[in-house]
Parts: sequence; C-alpha cells; structure tokens
Amino acid sequence: MISIKIKDLDHIRAAAREFISHIGERRVFAFYGKMGAGKTTFVKAVCEELGVEDVITSPTFAIVNEYTATPPMASANSSFFILHSSFQIYHFDFYRIKKLEEVYDMGYEEYFYSGALCFIEWPELIEPLLPDDAVRVTIEEQPDGSRLVKCE
Repeated sequence: MISIKIKDLDHIRAAAREFISHIGERRVFAFYGKMGAGKTTFVKAVCEELGVEDVITSPTFAIVNEYTATPPMASANSSFFILHSSFQIYHFDFYRIKKLEEVYDMGYEEYFYSGALCFIEWPELIEPLLPDDAVRVTIEEQPDGSRLVKCE
C-alpha cells in the first residue's frame, strides 16, 4: 500500500507524479472519497502530468470523458509508458448512476478491459463490475485541510 500526502493545491502536481511512479502495469483505478475530497482535482492533476493537453473536466453528466495522453519522458517509468508514445485515458464519474443496467448499456467492458488507463470516481456504485485487479484509491481530507491518498 502506498500513501501520498497532498499538503495543498500547490503540491498536487508533485503528488500526481508520485502516484504515476507507482502505476506500473495496472490500468484500472477506483477512486473513493467523500464529496469534495478532491477526487476530480487529483485525477485532473494525474492526467496533466501524463501529458493530456485537453481541458480536463468532471464527467459527471457525460459519465465518461476520453483523453489522449502523450507523456513527457520524465513520466516514462514503466514499460507501458516507454512502449506507447501516446495512449488513451478514460475518466468515469458514476455519481449519477441509478441502476447497473445503465453501465451495461454504455459498454463498460470495452473501457475497463481495453488496456487504457481508467480512472473511476464513485466506484462504490458499480462495485460488482470492477475488474478484480482494480486498484482502490482512497482520498481523505485531513483535519489540517491536507489530503491523504492511499492506494491498495
């Protein structure tokens, strides 16, 4: 398990780089945390550090946003980043999902098992559909206002 402290927004990019250094060959990351914990803000920082140049927004209404990442060589810490000069990232927000059938209808398997990076917010609403090897990432606000990112 890794633990990353984000002191404040000025330090979020450094925390994102540290998170990226631990990605390895894993592809699906399920982000847990209360409303306002900073899930979207952290995913945005990770995407920016991976070289996404598009405007990164919360996919609350679209459910999924797709980005193309072109990582700078400094991010190339795994064979995946070395072998792929660009790759897809899917950013999900399942907050508005009412029934699992909605996720079946969107073809979730094509995303989760595509080999692309998948960052999932509100995964507790689709737990039965998460791949067995999904990495659980918890973001918790600390009493001092900092955030603690824990990965299992």
